[in-house]
Amino acid sequence: MAEVPYVSEANFKSEVLDSTLPVLVDFTAVWCGPCKMVAPIIEQLQIEWQGKAKIVKCDADQNPDVLMKYGIMGIPTIMLFKGGQVAERVTGYQPKDKLVSKMGPHLYP
Repeated sequence: MAEVPYVSEANFKSEVLDSTLPVLVDFTAVWCGPCKMVAPIIEQLQIEWQGKAKIVKCDADQNPDVLMKYGIMGIPTIMLFKGGQVAERVTGYQPKDKLVSKMGPHLYP
C-alpha cells in the first residue's frame, strides 16, 4: 500500500488549492488516537479513488497556520477541497461508509 504523502504550509497551495483533481486532506497528528484509527481508511481511499481524487495528510503540529486558516479545532479533521474551495468537512473518527457517502458525490461531475 502506498504511503499517503504529507503536505505542508509551504506546498499547500500548489498541492491542494491549485490541484485540478479534488483533494482529500487528512489533518492528523502522530499522538492522536482517532487519527491512527482513520489512517487505514484514508489509505484504502487513496487506492480506490486513484485518478478521481488526490489524497494527502497534513501534520497538525507542524502546520498551525493551515489549521488556523480553516478553523480546525479538533483532529482528525478530513476536508475535501475542490477547485481551491472546501467542498466538505468532517471532524473526528468516521467509519469508511460515512466518509464515502459525504465525500464521494464531490468526485463525480
